[in-house]
This record gives sequence, structure tokens and C-alpha cells, in this order.
Amino acid sequence: MSPIVILIDYFLGLIMWTLIGRVAMNIFQKEDSNFFFMKVFVKLTNPFIKMFDRVTPSFLIKPLVPLYVAWFFYMFRFYVMPYLLGYSVMGMLSFPLESEIARSLSNLFNK
Repeated sequence: MSPIVILIDYFLGLIMWTLIGRVAMNIFQKEDSNFFFMKVFVKLTNPFIKMFDRVTPSFLIKPLVPLYVAWFFYMFRFYVMPYLLGYSVMGMLSFPLESEIARSLSNLFNK
């Protein structure tokens, strides 16, 4: 496995999970909240949401737009990244970021 491909997947995974985190945080906080973490989520994800403005349907309610954009990152990671990594099958465990987290948690709790 090429380290550059793994770094790309980690980067895309962090973007995807940050977008999902923004949606989850938006359940409890307004987007213009003064809460530090909400400000960080909004500031980090706004550039990616703007990149997908053209393909975002107008009927989506604003709080769900980050989840819609996260779906694109998920689909890219699910279909393209396994191909680049040389996996013969696609699936959840073909995500290096999540696989590493799952392995770390398993090691932590199985000791």
C-alpha cells in the first residue's frame, strides 16, 4: 500500500467525519452559536459545502446539507479508494482510517 494513498484516505475520512459531526452538533447548537466547537465545525466544513453547491439540491433543508456532502466523500472512499489500494472487495473494513481506529479500540479493550 502506498503511504500517499493512505494519507489521502485519512484526509478524506477526516473531512467526511467532520461534516457528519457538524450535522450532529447542529442538533444541539445553531450554526451561528458562540460555542467554540460549533464555530470550528462550521469554519472547517464551509469550504467543502461551498464546493458542492452546484450539485446540492435546493429542496434539502440547510442543516442536512453537510450530511449530503459527506455522502460524496463516503462514496468516493467506498468505491475509488479500495481500487487504488488494490483491494479485491469493497466494504467497511477497506477504509484505512476506520480500520485503524477499530484495531486500536480492539487492542485497548481486549487487553
